[in-house]
Amino acid sequence: MTSDGVVIVGAGQAGFQVAASLRMEGYEGPIALIGDEPGLPYQRPPLSKGFMAGKQAIADTALRPALFYQNHRIDLITGARVTAIDRVSRSVRLASGRDYHYEALVLAVGARNRTLRVAGADLDGVRYLRSDTEAVDIQQRLEHARNVVVIGGGFIGLELAAAARTLGKSVHVLESQPRLMPRVVSPILSDFYRDLHIGQGVQISLGAALSEIKGNQGKASQVVLSYGSVYPADLVLVGIGVVPNIELAGEAGLGVLNGIVVDQYLRTADESIYAIGDCADHPNPFANPLTGGRARIESVQNAVDQAKCIAAAIVGRPEQYRAVPWFWTDQFDIKLQMAGLSGGFGQVVTRGELESRKFSVFYFRDGRLAAVDSVNRPGDHLAGRKLIGAGTGISPEQAADASVDLKSLR
Repeated sequence: MTSDGVVIVGAGQAGFQVAASLRMEGYEGPIALIGDEPGLPYQRPPLSKGFMAGKQAIADTALRPALFYQNHRIDLITGARVTAIDRVSRSVRLASGRDYHYEALVLAVGARNRTLRVAGADLDGVRYLRSDTEAVDIQQRLEHARNVVVIGGGFIGLELAAAARTLGKSVHVLESQPRLMPRVVSPILSDFYRDLHIGQGVQISLGAALSEIKGNQGKASQVVLSYGSVYPADLVLVGIGVVPNIELAGEAGLGVLNGIVVDQYLRTADESIYAIGDCADHPNPFANPLTGGRARIESVQNAVDQAKCIAAAIVGRPEQYRAVPWFWTDQFDIKLQMAGLSGGFGQVVTRGELESRKFSVFYFRDGRLAAVDSVNRPGDHLAGRKLIGAGTGISPEQAADASVDLKSLR
């Protein structure tokens, strides 16, 4: 069994940042960073963006080179799966049988893809994107594919659709809901992105209920909808959301809901155990109060900021997590930057003209600014983040008036 220190389970963005931030905070104890994937920790966002479009090499997604971990005395254990947490002895057990003892344990176990539950979902050619190896596989398959069907009209699905169409493939997006990206944007943006993709030659079907995937000699060849429509597909890309990895925490007796339950300091019910990133269900001052003011956020910003918060807590400077959430997506030549959480909004106003492809959507909840979505307007995004974080009392009329300098509002 190893000596006491900080054990981090999960070597994605969140886990890596905890280890790096601990050293930046002056922590001198042992740090073990345990990941179940075989290689160096890497960035996930480029997998569906720059890498898939052929603009970035997979090696360039590494968060740091191998020497970084050696120089910072971070014990990086890759290709290793943690199977149990013993809260009495304060240790975790790996599938190999090795134990790691901890003073503080950080669960950065992330999430996994939600999978299809239809006939033919296991055919060759039905692929999901979460890891770098999956990204490489999809990119190689795209070279030979002619007809690509994307199931899911969220961020990942639309980013993959844009990449495939840019490569000249025939692309059809199937979304079960009545509009694109329904969980995260207003109808204004849903319609804008539908028109954007259609203008680029992507076919889109909304309210599409999947029936089955048919194959030929074990390989996907058609996607069939419940009302009988059939679409040819030699590659089916699935992006229907993720499921947080809560099992390890649940088996250890920790609270789990829509993720691993933590308090405003990102601690579980066991004060020596923290949870962060995609797997953490945390109090968030920017979340919809009607949902209990809690959120589970899947973003690089959230992972990085929560990691820094925990590192500070471990070295004796605990602070409540209050960072403004922000996100982005790149599709074709359009960048959407999002600040805040728009769920439960009551009023929406736009700033700028949609036809110019440079505009922002401001969301108000109970008369207060809750979120800002900016299309090719980075200044609005940065100003919106500051306004939301400061709780500035901007009115819908001010938001919609392009003559009002958002940076001047306090």
